[in-house]
Amino acid sequence: MTRTNDNGTDRDMTATEQKVFDTGLVEATAQTAADDKAATAQAAAKKSAEKKLAALGLTADEIAAL
Repeated sequence: MTRTNDNGTDRDMTATEQKVFDTGLVEATAQTAADDKAATAQAAAKKSAEKKLAALGLTADEIAAL
């Protein structure tokens, strides 16, 4: 059981509190993974777009200005 602190008093969580805590932990972990995946996809899309703009003849400064 996980410990919690109520107004300066340490105690074990109740079964309900533990279930809510565990559920929140699973959801937070899943959200972090989804955020990381989205950030990776966005970085890949940006790199691809910059490569395509360079192939059209834009300079690095012009691409950065966009």
